[in-house]
Amino acid sequence: MKIKASALATVALLVFAFACTPKTGASAKAEVTTPVKTQAELAKYQKAIFAGGCFWCEEAVFESIKGVQEVISGYSGGKTQNPSYEEVGGGGTGHAEAIEVYYDSTVVNFATLLKVYIASIDPWQVNGQGPDHGTQYRSIIFYRNAPEKAAAEKELNTLMQQAALEKRKCGVEILAFEKFWDAEGYHQNYVPAHPENPYVQHESIPRLHRTQAQVKDLVKPDRLQQ
Repeated sequence: MKIKASALATVALLVFAFACTPKTGASAKAEVTTPVKTQAELAKYQKAIFAGGCFWCEEAVFESIKGVQEVISGYSGGKTQNPSYEEVGGGGTGHAEAIEVYYDSTVVNFATLLKVYIASIDPWQVNGQGPDHGTQYRSIIFYRNAPEKAAAEKELNTLMQQAALEKRKCGVEILAFEKFWDAEGYHQNYVPAHPENPYVQHESIPRLHRTQAQVKDLVKPDRLQQ
C-alpha cells in the first residue's frame, strides 16, 4: 500500500507541477508545431467557440471528431486586446483559454458539438477543470447567433436540472461571442507534438480517452484511442 500511495503522490505532483504550462522563454517560442490551415482554407466552414479548461485538452478532443476540419487554441471572453498566455494565466484579462472549432456542417452540427463539449468537461467544476484552477480555466459555451444560443440554453437547462437533483452547482456559462484571439504558435497542436509532457500524459490523454468513450460514434476512426 505504501508503494502504491507513493506512486499516486508522484503522479499528482507531476500533474500539478506541469498543469497546462509549457516551457517558457525563447525555447518555448522556438518550438515548431504542425501548422494550422490558413484562414482562406477555413472560410468555407462553420465556427464554434468553447472554453473548457486547458485548451491543449479541448483541442485534442475536437480534432478527433468527424466533420471537424481544424481547431485553434486561443483566448476569449475577456476585454484585453491581443492578450498573451502569461497575461491570461495571471487571471487579470478576463479571458478564458478557449478553442475555435472549424467544422463541416454537412457532417456534424452545432448541437452535436455541444454534446462532445459536455462530455469533455466536468460540468460541476466551477472556474477550472481537473488540476487547472482560476477564471482563465472556466467553462463557457460561446454563441454567435440565436440558434446557437437556443441550443446552448437547452444543454444548460438539462445540466441545471441534473444539478438541482444532485444538489450540485453547474460551472458552465453561456456568453455571447465577441472576439477570439489565437494563442501563441507553440500552443497549437500541443498534445500530438508533446506526447512526453507529464501533463499531456496524465491529464490530456486520459481526458481524450474519457470523452471518446462517451461519443465513440462521432470519433474519426484514425483518431480513436484504444
